[in-house]
Order: sequence, then structure tokens, then C-alpha cells
Amino acid sequence: MTAHLLRFFPALADRELTVPAGSVADVLRAVDEIAPGFCDYVLDERGALRRHVKLSVNDVLVIDRQTLSDQVADDATLYIFQALSGG
Repeated sequence: MTAHLLRFFPALADRELTVPAGSVADVLRAVDEIAPGFCDYVLDERGALRRHVKLSVNDVLVIDRQTLSDQVADDATLYIFQALSGG
């Protein structure tokens, strides 16, 4: 996760999380259990990935940004990036 996200969720700082394998949606829900509100920050009101958030499983960008059905294997890493915008 980027430092920007960690600043809002200190429970996630300075450690890697290990959660059960499954879909990207499953993994994000598991993170949200550890840091309540996390999903609200990266997902929109329909549960789709927000426009400025990018996810990758290892080195492959997540394709399904709507239902988050891409799979995360036991030995995979889900990377979460948030682009900052504004003026």
C-alpha cells in the first residue's frame, strides 16, 4: 500500500498482511476486517474499484474493476496503489 493509504489506516502500517486466498473482493474484505473503513476508501458505493485506485496481483494489473473477481493465490501478493489527483 502507498504511504498515503497507510496514513489513514495505521493498523496496517509497517507490516505485511496475510489473509486467505480468494478473489480480490475476498482479500479486500479481509483487509477491511483488520482496518474497518478501508473498503470504503478504495471502493465506490457499488463495490467497484474507485477510478484512481490500481490493484495488481503480483505484477499483473487487476482486470475486473467492477466485481473484483480476479483471483489471488495463496502465494500471491495484492498490491494497492492510489493515484493522487487535484490541483
